[in-house]
Amino acid sequence: MNQRIFAVIIIFINLSLLVNAGPLAYGACQTVCNIGWVSCYAAFGYVAGTVTAGAGTPLVILGCNAAQGACMALCAPLLFAPTP
Repeated sequence: MNQRIFAVIIIFINLSLLVNAGPLAYGACQTVCNIGWVSCYAAFGYVAGTVTAGAGTPLVILGCNAAQGACMALCAPLLFAPTP
């Protein structure tokens, strides 16, 4: 019985060395993008999430949205990248 427990422990240790932190890095990157987006809105006196993108939307808000979209696109490869 002790050999089985030892074998299971060795298997778990070996498998834990194969785990990548890609999803963690991806989530952290998206968090940074969202903090920047909220800060961009606040810099121009708006509250993030309260402005709809209609015909009368100020250009600065559209710029904040575009910057957030570009930032999120840069985060996408982190989901698949192996991070030690």
